[in-house]
Amino acid sequence: MNLLGKLDWNAIPLHEPIIMGATAFMVLIVLVVLGLVTAKGAWLYLWREWLTSVDHKRIGAMYCILALVMMLRGFSDAIMIRAQQALAAGGAEGYLPPEHFNQIFSAHGTIMILFMAMPFVVGLMNFAVPLQLGVRDVAFPTLNSVSFWLTASGALLVNISLAVGEFSKATWWGYPPLSELQYSPGVGVDYYLWSLQISGLGTLLAGINFVTTILKMRAPGMGYMRMPVFCWTALAANLLIVAAFPVLTATLAMLALDRYLGFHFFTLEGQGNQMLYSNLFWVWGHPEVYILILPAFGVFSEVMATFSGKPLFGYRSMVAATMAICILSFLVWLHHFFTMGASANVNGFFGVMSMIIALPTGAKVFNWLFTMYGGRVRFSVPVLWSIGFMVTFVIGGMTGVLMAVPPADFQLHNSVFLVAHFHNVAIGGVVFGAMAGYNYWFPKAFGFKLDERWGKASFWCWFVGFYFAFMPLYVLGLMGMTRRMQHYDNLSWQPWLIVAALGTAIILVGVVCQVVQLVVSIRNREKLRDVTGDPWNGRTLEWATASPPPAWNFAFQPRVAGLDAFWNSKSRAQATKDEPTPARKYEPVEMPRNSATGFVTAFFAVVIGFALIWHIWWLAGAGVFGAFMTLLAFSFRRHSEIEVTAEQIAGFERAHQAGVAA
Repeated sequence: MNLLGKLDWNAIPLHEPIIMGATAFMVLIVLVVLGLVTAKGAWLYLWREWLTSVDHKRIGAMYCILALVMMLRGFSDAIMIRAQQALAAGGAEGYLPPEHFNQIFSAHGTIMILFMAMPFVVGLMNFAVPLQLGVRDVAFPTLNSVSFWLTASGALLVNISLAVGEFSKATWWGYPPLSELQYSPGVGVDYYLWSLQISGLGTLLAGINFVTTILKMRAPGMGYMRMPVFCWTALAANLLIVAAFPVLTATLAMLALDRYLGFHFFTLEGQGNQMLYSNLFWVWGHPEVYILILPAFGVFSEVMATFSGKPLFGYRSMVAATMAICILSFLVWLHHFFTMGASANVNGFFGVMSMIIALPTGAKVFNWLFTMYGGRVRFSVPVLWSIGFMVTFVIGGMTGVLMAVPPADFQLHNSVFLVAHFHNVAIGGVVFGAMAGYNYWFPKAFGFKLDERWGKASFWCWFVGFYFAFMPLYVLGLMGMTRRMQHYDNLSWQPWLIVAALGTAIILVGVVCQVVQLVVSIRNREKLRDVTGDPWNGRTLEWATASPPPAWNFAFQPRVAGLDAFWNSKSRAQATKDEPTPARKYEPVEMPRNSATGFVTAFFAVVIGFALIWHIWWLAGAGVFGAFMTLLAFSFRRHSEIEVTAEQIAGFERAHQAGVAA
């Protein structure tokens, strides 16, 4: 019996210089970061203030940091894909062998959707939603920490696959029979399965947490129709998470049973049905698109209202459109496989539903435009990302409606036209929304603004680079180029692919500008300091507290009398500024105690995932036992809360008011 299962020295791809070089670079970066933390003596601070924190603001920031790191990892894959396709024409083979190209292709999609976009929107929701609701934390703070660390565990497993073993070659959706054991006998699909199962569990727990928080923990007076639009989009997205992610979990569990125990859910040889996988995957997969885009819609709504200096146009219609999208997103999944043999009636129904879902989305665009109309728009960085979104997303939406017509889809299916459409929506919608939210809420999270010049430079590089990178793919799709091609013989495609590679290089400059923006902003943080807590003249409750907010968020529980609660309170204060303000008595606040449960659970989750991938059964059992004991220890904790005294709260508020007055 081999104690290490299938793991041996051959699992490390020493014969692959590109992989070994990338691994060495990643290890070097990790060592540099660890060295800096050690040199500054910051380990105790990190442990107390971040790694074991259950504060929703810290957890939201960590989600966004994870997303930005994984964006760099996923974007490096995109550069390699575009460079290979620009070079590998005719007799030229490029620099990537087919097996390595397939791994990069699969990793790029998996990372960007599930480990970049997903953590980014969950991070923004984590940070902003409790503040906008006027509450002190989410419903289940420790569960929130567990959710984040499980997501980080899945991301770590994906990165381990770079150096130990391989990643899946079966694309990011893992269709059988390609992902079955007969055609993928290595551990690549297993890395895919367990990283998604672990991170998916974390996302499901986060969804339950946010649905509970939004439905049960609003400030007094904040009825549903007084919630900010971002809270509505967060509610819709998390309802979709709770409904859809169990489907993904069950689907991947069935595929795991096929691979590990010889079941035949999807194997044609055993009378399984590959179409079952396609249906189940996209029953999750299309709501996942809206899980990502709906919070971005909420960000744009907040940004447009704030920087136009007026209420959001058509608030009720925005809420109705949001919930309509939430429902309709479950009725369109089959348009992902119109060509797979469904009847004309079935294709017709899903084609019509795919067109109908464009209506509430289009209504939102008009609402944003009408919000800007008549307002005094300040063209700050978040607004640029929002305007860039509207232009880019509308193009992507129109091409999506085109592909919702089954006869057109028969011609365009599996071509790079679809790649262009999807990136039109994913980058122009989700990424632009995440960047708008990142620039918008950064001063609230860290107490200083991001540098405007470098932020604008980053936006323009992303915006221009996107059009160079993906508009050529529409042309190539109409010319017949299919997806996932490591090499091609049609030399007329190459000029378009060179332009696409140039666009990727321009986006790379935008990414570099973002890194420089962060470094410059940290260096100049005193000059960019926000002492007011309200740097944008905001409308919602997150701007009513200091920047960064204290652990307890609000010294006094806000009371909401209408929509745009903070804007209304500022207006009332301005109207009564000459009247004496009655003194209010500070009271102590109970806050949840920090907990290492999330971090320790994540450690055991990585152990379990790695052991299952390599069939190290004793180690998997030890990991399950460790995770169980960790949760058991948390269940029997004696002290779950700490008291923040009235004196502490009063001292913080006096210091904040003194800073505002200065």
